[in-house]
Amino acid sequence: MRNPKANVVDLFAAVFAHHPLWIKVVLIVRNRLAELCGLEVPSASDILNPTITDGYQVGDKIGPWPLFYLSDSELVAGRDNGHLDFRLSVLRQEHGADTRVVISTICNVHNRWGKVYLFFIVPFHRWGVRRLIADAVAAGRL
Repeated sequence: MRNPKANVVDLFAAVFAHHPLWIKVVLIVRNRLAELCGLEVPSASDILNPTITDGYQVGDKIGPWPLFYLSDSELVAGRDNGHLDFRLSVLRQEHGADTRVVISTICNVHNRWGKVYLFFIVPFHRWGVRRLIADAVAAGRL
């Protein structure tokens, strides 16, 4: 990691506040489709212009997601919906002189619609998150 002093909010922003325009467009389309299925989704402006501030508390929104947990070493954001609950974790780990970042996502599926949604979205999700992390590394943000 190029900035071992970065806090979890900085790490979140390094990855999730720098989507290329085409990914933003795909997310907005996905959100409109998800909204038709009854899922709560962020607004287009949350996707197009994510805001990252200096101070956060649980319950605040970071980027497009409500913040569920925040400590010096971990940030957990996500969204609860009738079909599934989504969580994103950014974990900062120190191993001696090394600092590592672990980004994890998990979904708790509530019903058949959640399973159908995940069936279609998981391949894109895996590819997209890997791409965002690789872009953050290549740009020197991680």
